[in-house]
Amino acid sequence: MDFDLTKEQKMIRDEVRNFAKKEIAPQAEELDRTGEYPYEIYAKMAELGLMGIPISEAYGGMGSDWVSLHLAIEELSRADLTFGAMIDVTTSVVAQELEVFGTEEQKQEWLVPIATGEKLGAFGLTEPDYGSDPGGMKSRARKVDGGYELTGTKMWISNSPIADVFIVWAKNDDGRVRGFILDKGMDGLSAPKIEGKLSLRTSVTGEIVMDSVFVPEENLLPNTEGLKGPMGCLNNARYGIAWGALGAAEACWHAAREYVLDRKQFGRPLAANQLIQKKLADMQTEIGLGLQGWPPQGQ
Repeated sequence: MDFDLTKEQKMIRDEVRNFAKKEIAPQAEELDRTGEYPYEIYAKMAELGLMGIPISEAYGGMGSDWVSLHLAIEELSRADLTFGAMIDVTTSVVAQELEVFGTEEQKQEWLVPIATGEKLGAFGLTEPDYGSDPGGMKSRARKVDGGYELTGTKMWISNSPIADVFIVWAKNDDGRVRGFILDKGMDGLSAPKIEGKLSLRTSVTGEIVMDSVFVPEENLLPNTEGLKGPMGCLNNARYGIAWGALGAAEACWHAAREYVLDRKQFGRPLAANQLIQKKLADMQTEIGLGLQGWPPQGQ
């Protein structure tokens, strides 16, 4: 359904659809089997500008809207859910945190290379004992001369083993949650990979372990305090995941349709049975309803 989509939104959707069919779909099964991160495909996605679709052009983005991003997530997820989640994490949480809450200097140093795909980002909020209850986090940011000393562990973090930039949340001396920008290679910072995933295997997931990591004062996100910052961006990310689920549902619908047309029983295809037709019609109806669920303002 194309109701209410602008010309630009349709153009982005069609371009990403063609890219996903050509570059991702033929390799999806093998990538899932090996679990290797697709650096080559990521680079091609970056060339298309997919890492910064709604990010301002002033910071290396495309300057488009959030519906365009979610259409891209939908199309990538048709081929492989991993790739829809990949740009959702990069844009909806890492890049958005920097654009909304960062200083001009922070945006130039970290947001631009993330939006252009030159660097990979990771978002560290969840902890081993605190997932749905992030306010109970144990990570601490102790004030020291010139900055902060961060100690704690984040768990189940997308991209962390291969990330260049980390947006991490920790409680300061007053017990307030604050956001910090960490660079790969900082003393005391490590990001071990979580092995043995059973799904989305191409998406690298790991921990963020901070053992007295010194973070300069200028790496503090100054324009947010408490959980409002991270949770607001996570809401956008969850919305993107919903679009990815719809993209995967569309792929399942097409696969089911192709199967029942090809599979013959008692001298005719399964698709000739009315019950099969009803199930396909119900699937398509639910997908169509889901795709009409986005707010008209495009956010």
